[in-house]
Amino acid sequence: MTQDSNPANARIIPAVSITTARTGASSKSNALGMRPMQERAYAKRGEQYLLIKSPPASGKSRALMFIALDKLHHQGLKQAVIVVPERSIGSSFADEPLSQFGFFADWQVAPQWNLCNAPGIDEPRVAKSKVEAVRHFLASNDKVLVCTHATFRFAVDELGIEAFDDRLIAIDEFHHVSSNPDNKLGQQLGAFIARDKVHLVAMTGSYFRGDSAAVLTPADEARFETVTYTYYEQLNGYRWLKSLDIGYFFYTRSYVEAIHHVLNPAFKTIVHIPNVNSRESLQDKEREVNEIMHALGEWKGVDAATGFHLVQTPEGRILKIADLVDDSDQARRSSVLSALKNPAQKHNRDHVDIIIALGMAKEGFDWIWCEHALTIGYRSSLTEIVQIIGRATRDAEGKERARFTNLIAEPAADQSIVTEAVNDMLKAISASLLMEQVLAPRYEFTPKNQGPRDGYDYGPEGYQEGRSNVGVNEATGQYHIEINGLASPSTPETTRICREDLNEVITSFLQDKTALERGLFDQENTLPEDLTVLRMGKIVRERYPELSTEEQEAIRQHAIAAMNITQQAKLALAQGDAHGGGNTALIDGVRKFVNVRDLDIDLIDRINPFEAAYAVLARTMDEKTLRQVQASIAGKKITLSEEEARELAMRALMFKKERGRLPDINSSDAWEQRMAEGVAALARYRAKAQREAAQ
Repeated sequence: MTQDSNPANARIIPAVSITTARTGASSKSNALGMRPMQERAYAKRGEQYLLIKSPPASGKSRALMFIALDKLHHQGLKQAVIVVPERSIGSSFADEPLSQFGFFADWQVAPQWNLCNAPGIDEPRVAKSKVEAVRHFLASNDKVLVCTHATFRFAVDELGIEAFDDRLIAIDEFHHVSSNPDNKLGQQLGAFIARDKVHLVAMTGSYFRGDSAAVLTPADEARFETVTYTYYEQLNGYRWLKSLDIGYFFYTRSYVEAIHHVLNPAFKTIVHIPNVNSRESLQDKEREVNEIMHALGEWKGVDAATGFHLVQTPEGRILKIADLVDDSDQARRSSVLSALKNPAQKHNRDHVDIIIALGMAKEGFDWIWCEHALTIGYRSSLTEIVQIIGRATRDAEGKERARFTNLIAEPAADQSIVTEAVNDMLKAISASLLMEQVLAPRYEFTPKNQGPRDGYDYGPEGYQEGRSNVGVNEATGQYHIEINGLASPSTPETTRICREDLNEVITSFLQDKTALERGLFDQENTLPEDLTVLRMGKIVRERYPELSTEEQEAIRQHAIAAMNITQQAKLALAQGDAHGGGNTALIDGVRKFVNVRDLDIDLIDRINPFEAAYAVLARTMDEKTLRQVQASIAGKKITLSEEEARELAMRALMFKKERGRLPDINSSDAWEQRMAEGVAALARYRAKAQREAAQ
């Protein structure tokens, strides 16, 4: 899409594009009927506490069926309780004839024990019948029950933790849980773990355990064995889907005036309109749906069988549009939902063309033909964005390209609430950077000269001593990269964090508003080390306070290396692309960036993590608006906090250990100057504290 001079038009921010190898591996089954992710999870079936982190459409529901049946038949557990966030997802655990594909048993749920199909809503006033059903199930000889998170919470409150002893509890969409004291399910899970009489399997399609609060306490989390199946493995192993594009579009005035520039009727699309209380909303959801349909063509009525709207495009094509926003007519809404869930139509590409939703059609919504997830306004949760993107990443015959678009209001020079608009823009950029990290290959970082890793290809010359080697395991999408001066983790917990949790550390960093503002819009007054060393260091210390300073530093270095190598790979590709901003095939960019440099951790620390994102903004955002945002950010007075001064003083001591002298405040090296400023600032803070103590 090209930029248009019309001020109502959206302007593209091409965040990331990944091209896959289409190996077909992720859809191939073994002798037991298991796809690769399911086989990987099943290998850990003997674990009491198991966390499965795997993208949408990778087969988590069936993986749980395999594990649960083994626990029921071979591990002595009495029953399995499957817990899902909303009733519509209960259908994912319907009967499956697994023995037809080589497994030892079939998955069966008696109709009365799938409480997601039972009438009534999940709130205390009407939930008693479902709690009674859970009580009767626990006393029965039947093996499997499916219910919602809400029903389970009420049942645990009523029946007690001990009522579930010797049973498997499986939590789907685990990111709904939180260690926050206000999160009831999180409290209950903590109690189950403390009692230690159940088996727990937690599953999530998100790569974050919570956008602000972790799902579990560190002590509880350490009990879980983790199975990770990455987005890269999933997409690379598809048969049909060739590329995934993630883009951000800025608009001025009303989004309904700009939406026709990003909503292409040729693509099967889910449109999520903004919440009625958000800044982007017109405060009239029915009007917004009508405006969107009007942008597509002329309304021709409603299909009596499905409840879908029929809209004729200017080219004469009839679009079938499912409206999940209008809830004024429950009979029509029920008809639309039934039509969308109709199993006979699952493989019919022409069944529906566009779905317009508000809060629905996110988690667990399976429409394999969806090619475009279009979201209006920033969603407050990065987890929610991952789930929405997952709607478009199913593999389907003939579907080669998927895309996610976030339509965001641009800060305008004459806008009274510029700050709010800037915040949304920063969040959108943050989310794009985070998704880029999620879609990247997994990294295994080691210091130089540690030797090659089995299963990695180090290129035609092979592994060589003395250089920063890059090994690629194409099958798993993992890179082994050597970095000179890298601090290595020395405890099992730090090793686990560097292997499993770097994206979550980076998530916290990308949600740090100060880091985003300074890194993107105040580069003149911000050193890269202010971000890579100070801000990232602070985040790691706050996230893992129980670890030693050395272990915290190892995590910091690994996290910033993962982020900066990904971003620099993107820049390397963009600079080598004559068309500018085309396909960024991230995996090739990593090789291109690393192969021309002798990687050193000091070099990595001296790269602004937002350099690539700013390069995109500078090319595509309105220049006047960009200058206005830069001026507003640069105008904020930033003083060196005592914590930052202490961190800089610690870095100064490391500098002295390496160089034999303290940093010089008159040095030509800006980072050396900053460390010297930190030493002086810490001395002032301490002198002030002594004066106050004396008084």
